[in-house]
Amino acid sequence: MSTVQFKKIALVGIGLIGSSLARVIREKQLAGTIAVSTRTSETLERAHALELGDTYTTSSAEAVRDADLVIVSVPVGASGKVARDMAAELKPGAIVTDVGSTKKSVIEQMAPVLPDNVHFIPGHPIAGTEHSGPDAGFAQLFQGRWCILTPPPGTDEAAVETLSGFWQACGSMVDRMDPEHHDRVLAIVSHLPQLIAYNIVGTADDLETVTKSQVIKYSASGFRDFTRLAASDPTMWRDVCLNNRDAILEMLARFSEDLASLQRAIRWGDGDKLFDLFSRTRHIRKSIIEAGQDVDVPDFGRHVAVSEGQPEN
Repeated sequence: MSTVQFKKIALVGIGLIGSSLARVIREKQLAGTIAVSTRTSETLERAHALELGDTYTTSSAEAVRDADLVIVSVPVGASGKVARDMAAELKPGAIVTDVGSTKKSVIEQMAPVLPDNVHFIPGHPIAGTEHSGPDAGFAQLFQGRWCILTPPPGTDEAAVETLSGFWQACGSMVDRMDPEHHDRVLAIVSHLPQLIAYNIVGTADDLETVTKSQVIKYSASGFRDFTRLAASDPTMWRDVCLNNRDAILEMLARFSEDLASLQRAIRWGDGDKLFDLFSRTRHIRKSIIEAGQDVDVPDFGRHVAVSEGQPEN
């Protein structure tokens, strides 16, 4: 049993992240009661069938009543509406956090409407798969992954430590960042790769002469890994792009400049430049493995996860 425990945790949103939280909270006994809230009755019924919570409702206001910890797991564009809906029912002293991939926009949406007597600590667990919905979650999702907290100035330190302890109990390593810095970092390590994947798969689909017969046939090559990213939840990634517009556009511009340089090297047969680039990027891959953020096995370790009964990630 963990030393971090809450009488009641409310999970507003029960997709991949929310359902994984429900499972690890139950496994680690982090709460006496888990309240589950989601927008649609169909998803709520599925969460109930999976026994992810103790209470179930389509009303976020009802779910958060008397909760000591509220975790909002919805597309970032919906954060403001959720905050408005639940604000009046939040318990004084409750910790309110989120799991969104953008932080500046979430703060702008939620902070003005949340009451002053709660501790609002935005967060972002850097963990996920291409799957979505309550069936996609698993308790090990956060194991060994980073969770970034972006507490606003003046946030109660004891509340930040309590939330940090919660994520550590879920298996995460915890770091703190300024919201704008977070958004710039995630624009290059997460948002840009996702957009490249969507774009390259879309380009392949436009090439109708090969799409139906050869792209799928030979997808065991690098293209397959792009399709994994491109299978991610379109609503979530639409909202990420719209809510981290400036940082993403900056990284797209940098990427376009570097791509043009790569084009010139290929056009002019500059083998030394190509070799230097490929050697540098290979070293980055090694550094990621050494940092414990991936494994040095074929298929990026996905077959290992599957063999252990976990969803692919």
